[in-house]
Amino acid sequence: MRVSKWGNSLALRLPASVVKTLGLKEGDDIEIVIADERVFQIRKKPGREAALSKLRKFRGNLPSDFRFDREDANARS
Repeated sequence: MRVSKWGNSLALRLPASVVKTLGLKEGDDIEIVIADERVFQIRKKPGREAALSKLRKFRGNLPSDFRFDREDANARS
């Protein structure tokens, strides 16, 4: 891969094999995670539907006595 200038930013052009493996298309969001000094991983961010699906699975899994306390949640340490 080669780093190129794109406006005021730098850009990477992904090889077709990476695009195919991740099932990427134009406009998809990806995450680049630094694994080591010279090693990184690329993964496709889940779309809106995947995120909503995870939230729906989580719904109802809190203890019945759970109460959200806005003051406690926003307390500064």
